[in-house]
Amino acid sequence: MAAVLRYADCCGRYVDHLEAVPAPDAESLMRSRYTAFVGERAEYLQATWHPTTRPASMDFDAGARWLGLAVRGHRATGEGRAEVEFVARYRVGGRAVRLHETSRFVREGGRWFYVDGDVHG
Repeated sequence: MAAVLRYADCCGRYVDHLEAVPAPDAESLMRSRYTAFVGERAEYLQATWHPTTRPASMDFDAGARWLGLAVRGHRATGEGRAEVEFVARYRVGGRAVRLHETSRFVREGGRWFYVDGDVHG
């Protein structure tokens, strides 16, 4: 079982201090983006989304209760490129939702950005 880290020790330092403390790798960015979804921190999600694929605005599932994130794997796919496979679980309207995705990330200007992902059925 993975150790549970406090918000400040895990993702808070990235979410709360984006300009000063960028996520050091794609997995850390993935974890911080999950945290930002839980906290509905649209500004962080937008700032860490690559401009070529970033949506104009963010919508959140009303009443979503996030249950957890499991990172299944991460790997470099080239210079300044990486993939992270994860499963995020949440409930909305009494319905359990399981999002299984392999996300692609790119590093530009010393910062990692989420590009896009493939959702697994």
